[in-house]
Amino acid sequence: MEYEKIPTILTADELLDRAFRKPAIVKHEKRNKKRADEEFIRSTSKSLSDKLVYMVKQFPTIENLPVFYQDMTDLLFGIDKMRRSLGALSWAANQVMTLGNEYAWRIRRSEDSSDVRKQGTARIASVIHQIDDELHFLNEARNTLRKLPDIRDEFTIVVAGFPNVGKSSFIRHISSAEPEVAEYAFTTKQIVLGHCQIGRDRIQIVDTPGILDRPAHERNYIEHQALSAITNVADVILFIIDASEACGYPIAEQQNLLEELRRIMDDVPIEVVVNKSDLKSLDGYYNMSTASGEGIEEIVDLLLTYRESSPSSPLVHIEE
Repeated sequence: MEYEKIPTILTADELLDRAFRKPAIVKHEKRNKKRADEEFIRSTSKSLSDKLVYMVKQFPTIENLPVFYQDMTDLLFGIDKMRRSLGALSWAANQVMTLGNEYAWRIRRSEDSSDVRKQGTARIASVIHQIDDELHFLNEARNTLRKLPDIRDEFTIVVAGFPNVGKSSFIRHISSAEPEVAEYAFTTKQIVLGHCQIGRDRIQIVDTPGILDRPAHERNYIEHQALSAITNVADVILFIIDASEACGYPIAEQQNLLEELRRIMDDVPIEVVVNKSDLKSLDGYYNMSTASGEGIEEIVDLLLTYRESSPSSPLVHIEE
């Protein structure tokens, strides 16, 4: 995932400390004071400019990201704000290089190179401090975005339903081992990602607790955006109902949520299954029990039939 490659974004003080440290050591070793001051300014400005350019280049181009990551980036931090912040770093990189060249030229023609060097250093530091807010913002974005679930270009099942209907149990049950799970905090909510091996093939499952855990009229703007992002990765949606109502939600509310989901995701196939059939089944639906395992294999086979009509989302073959 592209965001994982972003290095830590240093603060203004950290950038300046690292940039000034090495040239200062070299300067003290030089016998020609004017030349040492000139090299100090050139080295410092180049070091800062290179570091800023490097940080900008390590952020992926938003337009080249999958739609899921574009939506989540915009939702969490605002794409326009990120572009402005990255633009500020590019501006600062150009400014410090210009100042470095300008003051290196002045030092060469000055009588008091030390005074000119101090002036140049102060102006360079001022430019870096001007972008300190952007540096803090980008590092916060980096720390959050690199923890986004690693949604891959694989056949993807999105599991939906109210809490405690058995979504996570289903994911664990169909894996030969505990699924690889990544939890990403979405305000007080979570997107859970699992990569599960079915025989020698792997499928990707996205669980959505906290996003679809209440009636549509109670969802806020952020939840709707999160739901929009999730729809970009689903090849098929598995909606789980607890007919026993042991989950704490009446069947009527669960079915209302299902209908809302169908309206929102009218271009994504939805399969509905009743879990906890050992407690209560429901006519007209597929039934299964994650407690006993009854019906689960049939549900998996049903979901995998959508792979046949989704050539753009290949199953990943696991070599033994």
